[in-house]
Amino acid sequence: MKAEWSFPGGGDPKTDASLRHSLKDAAAFATMVGIGETYLSAFALFLKASTPQIGLLASLPPLLASFVQLFSAWLGHFTGQRKLIVLIGASVQAFAWLPLVVLPMLFRESAVPLLIAAVVVYQCGAHLSTPQWGSMMGDIVPTRRRGRFFALRTRIVSLVTFISLALGGVTLHLTTSSGHTYQGFLLLFGIAMLARLISVYHLSKMHDPTGHVAEMEVPVGTAWWQRLRQSNFVRFSIFFALTQFSVAIASPFFTVYMLRDLQFSYIAFMTNTGMAIFAQFLTLNQWGRISDVFGNRRILAATGMLIPLMPLLWIFSTNFWYLLFIQAVSGLAWAGFSLSASNFLYDLIARDKRSTYLAIHNVLASTGIFAGAMLGGYLGAVLPTQVELFGTTFSWFSPLLGVFAISTVVRAIIVIALVPKIREVRNVRDISLTELMFRVTRVNALAGMVFDILGTKPRGPDNSEPPD
Repeated sequence: MKAEWSFPGGGDPKTDASLRHSLKDAAAFATMVGIGETYLSAFALFLKASTPQIGLLASLPPLLASFVQLFSAWLGHFTGQRKLIVLIGASVQAFAWLPLVVLPMLFRESAVPLLIAAVVVYQCGAHLSTPQWGSMMGDIVPTRRRGRFFALRTRIVSLVTFISLALGGVTLHLTTSSGHTYQGFLLLFGIAMLARLISVYHLSKMHDPTGHVAEMEVPVGTAWWQRLRQSNFVRFSIFFALTQFSVAIASPFFTVYMLRDLQFSYIAFMTNTGMAIFAQFLTLNQWGRISDVFGNRRILAATGMLIPLMPLLWIFSTNFWYLLFIQAVSGLAWAGFSLSASNFLYDLIARDKRSTYLAIHNVLASTGIFAGAMLGGYLGAVLPTQVELFGTTFSWFSPLLGVFAISTVVRAIIVIALVPKIREVRNVRDISLTELMFRVTRVNALAGMVFDILGTKPRGPDNSEPPD
């Protein structure tokens, strides 16, 4: 255990202090996510939101807020600041919890629209910080330890999210049993606000290396666009945005399916959701080691084969323990995919262009999420629950099962068509998909020692990435 939690710092005291504050920021941020953000859809259902409204809640705020990232990049250029913008954005996100929980109860006739509006403000705060935080962390984290550091950071996020999610579920179960569900949400969201304020404190203690302000680059010139079309960055961003589109067709509606259609209690909902997070926690360290040594493309390919299956498997049974197993497999797959996608972006983008291209990447991803969630919400409202074929009637209890099936098909098409077009950026060791999965699922001390000894030779950004 000591080896797995060893701090992958860079040796410089100022850098290591910043990275430790980053880990504490991660824990506070994860508390906010687990006890607050995870229960936003449940709160919307408590306010009687419809299926299309749940889709809108999950997709419209990130879409609108993603354009704030472009403003953030411009603001970095205008002010020459990076950490200040991060702190302002995180503070906005913290204080957005107050109107989020109060306004819907003061104006019941417009409860869901007001909730969505408050979440837009919440997401705008997060997206104001994102490009500058990503640029700052890209400068602070040593390249050869990037996979392991972000794996450690994400493991902390996963563990704390799991614990706070569990506490939130227990709290809602107890308050609902006593007839005080709203008070339960009020308590959860109040803790979420406090946690984000603690996160702001630790962000304020981080060192911001000078001379690398995340600025907005304005793309001009025919040569720029020609090189952009051929760049690995564009191929990857399109793949990622389309993946987010296919996933969002189903992902916002698992909460609806569990709480409304399966009539899960808040405890059962918390357990099911927490299982995916716990599985991420167990496997992230190994994914990070694999990323450092063998690169990210192979992880994207391996997890890309699993992700399309996840919504399909929900169709075959409503058994609680079966769905818990599916969530465990889903957590393993998403841990690898999310970590490798994040690290792949850092490998792709030159430091002086990081803010601009991260903003573009996230706008594309948010657009995909919005389109997917809107399609899923529409399908959830119009798909039938029975069809008649050749004189035989086939029926099922929820239209969301059809949404899950469609999401599976779209996910599979995108992975099969686009993953082969992604190229690895660094010079890394080769590994087969079979060996990769064996390494993830069979974690032992010897494997950890081997991964700590092995290293990679950074090649720098691809010559075609990103154009000047």
